[in-house]
Amino acid sequence: MSNRPTAAELATAVREFLEAEILPTLDDQRLRFRTLVAMNALSIVERESPAPGEADWTMARRIRAGDIRETDLAELKLEVAARLAIASPKFLGRYRSADETDR
Repeated sequence: MSNRPTAAELATAVREFLEAEILPTLDDQRLRFRTLVAMNALSIVERESPAPGEADWTMARRIRAGDIRETDLAELKLEVAARLAIASPKFLGRYRSADETDR
């Protein structure tokens, strides 16, 4: 496994910082509300961000070591498309269009 933080861990760190360090200092109600909205959005990122699976780490280690297989690019494209379908469906259409022009 990598010792890099996951998206969920990064979101947690920022949310906790906002909650512990920033929120208590805010007197402006509008800014306080916007900070609470940001914290809520970070909580959603925490819940919705899956930890990388062992297969992801295995492929990453192989590619870094120079062991690139013929199927790696196709697998990565499918993974990107699956993530875009959830995170940004509008961008998925542009991603697919760009992929088709690369062929």
